[in-house]
Formats: sequence, C-alpha cells, structure tokens
Amino acid sequence: MISKLIKIGNSLCIRLPAVFTKELKLSENSPIEIKIDKEKIVIAPVELKKYDSKELFSKISEENLHSETQTGKAMGREVW
Repeated sequence: MISKLIKIGNSLCIRLPAVFTKELKLSENSPIEIKIDKEKIVIAPVELKKYDSKELFSKISEENLHSETQTGKAMGREVW
C-alpha cells in the first residue's frame, strides 16, 4: 500500500489504514515501536509487561532493601 505523510504541527505523520489497526488490535494511544532498519521505517506494536505486585514484593530482601531517602525540607503540608 502506498500512502503519504501528512503534517501535524511540526511533525510528519502516517495514517494507518483501519484494516491494519484492526488486524494488529491497535487503537488510539496503543504503544508502538518505531525504528529504522536498513533504510526502512519499521513500525511494530509493543506489548507492555504487566507487573504483579506480589511477585515484585517477593523479590525484596535484606540485601536489596534501601533505607529512607531524605529529599530536603518539607515544602507544604506533606509533613507526616
């Protein structure tokens, strides 16, 4: 398929045909990767990793647990 770049603000944009977005299950704000590979623009959907808090917390140990960090004087009503 041949398409044209369109200008939106200072950027050049590509319109993706609905048939492509439906097949790849893309919608507005879907994360994609854009890269140049051998002088070609490659656009690919990105599946973001879903984190499980139980799994993450299970990896905390005495060896990797850090102490509180001071960030300076309180600047409002955030005093505990």
